[in-house]
Amino acid sequence: MTTTTGDTATDNTGARTDEAVHLITGARERIDDLDGRIIGLVQERMAVSEEIQRARIASGGRRVNLSREMEILTHYSDRLGKNGTVLAMTLLDLCRGRV
Repeated sequence: MTTTTGDTATDNTGARTDEAVHLITGARERIDDLDGRIIGLVQERMAVSEEIQRARIASGGRRVNLSREMEILTHYSDRLGKNGTVLAMTLLDLCRGRV
């Protein structure tokens, strides 16, 4: 096992070996890519939600459909637990009221 000390990459990763620095650096690049894709998907979800809200309002309906929101909350909670509910609430909040 090779140890690294005083290296900038080590300082940024908190790792103590070259192997760990390499692994963490690569994993962080993957996370950054995933985050970019997630943000893109959230933006796409926001646009689709806006379409739905416009159609609902144009037809005389309400902007928000609470029973549908409950379905979404349950879906996220079932798959991700308590934090899934928090995530779903954040998504719903981002997607409401743009119309």
